[in-house]
Amino acid sequence: MAGTALVYTPIYLGHDTGSHPENAQRLIAILAHLDREGLLEGRRIFEPEAVPFEALAAVHDPALIEQVLEAAEAGGRWLDADTYVSPGSYEAAAYAAGGALLAVDAVLHDDPRRVFVLSRPPGHHATRERAMGFCLFNGIAAAAQYALDRHGLERVAIVDWDVHHGNGTQDIFYTSGRVLYASLHQWPLYPGTGRREETGQGPGRGATLNIPLPPGADDRAYLEVFDREVAPRVREFAPQLLLVSAGYDAHRDDPLAMMRLTEEGFAELTRRVKQLAAEHCQGRLVLVLEGGYHPDALARSVAATLRALDTEVGSEQSEVRNEK
Repeated sequence: MAGTALVYTPIYLGHDTGSHPENAQRLIAILAHLDREGLLEGRRIFEPEAVPFEALAAVHDPALIEQVLEAAEAGGRWLDADTYVSPGSYEAAAYAAGGALLAVDAVLHDDPRRVFVLSRPPGHHATRERAMGFCLFNGIAAAAQYALDRHGLERVAIVDWDVHHGNGTQDIFYTSGRVLYASLHQWPLYPGTGRREETGQGPGRGATLNIPLPPGADDRAYLEVFDREVAPRVREFAPQLLLVSAGYDAHRDDPLAMMRLTEEGFAELTRRVKQLAAEHCQGRLVLVLEGGYHPDALARSVAATLRALDTEVGSEQSEVRNEK
């Protein structure tokens, strides 16, 4: 049996955005590719439940939750120029956040220790008070807070390799010293946050690490900065649980950014976070799907990630290509 479980439900497809870049075809392409590659065979797939209201309200203003629910019940509407709510969007977003919580429960009970949540809509742009940037509810933030509140953890780390800065996750934990947020992202790019000097406030000072990278950064550039800055900071923080905002829009084929990552680059990033989890979290690692808007590149990258996750730490040899 594969060592990494998935979280998925067809409810995620009910977030109907039409021809929007963040559409149901993203998940359809991933699942079809995984099936063709034999990567679903023998793999556990968990069916999530909707996130409990109190877990969502722990990271979002209840007014935001009500806004998304009302928009869905009214038949759907645009919340801003980028973010659409359809009749099925509230349910999909609630199950997306619920999937992240289920994954936390699973890994903290060692059943299994690695879980990839294949959910949509994405979440890392959703702030405490605002849905934005294709995101309705911040599932990875809800999962981190749930691990602290429900499971009694003291330290949780979030690594975000989506090409866009996760302003929502940063916003929610900016004054918390219990969650380390580390982001590698293209600069300049939407949403315009994620500068080096944004490091946290109050008890959270130093618990935010932003690494803006110039357009054109490739596998080697990402891996060098990960090894030089992200890994040492995570080791210093010594988290009890490691979460990843796994966006794939830094892929060289993605239409919404200008980075040059390949599938092997994402596999190498995965091996690195898996090693950090092995060192500090007893291997407990949760990945939550964020962006990635070229369906084929997204599907190939998720497959590469799963293969890297399924290989036990210490038994693999890797070679990083410097793509020009």
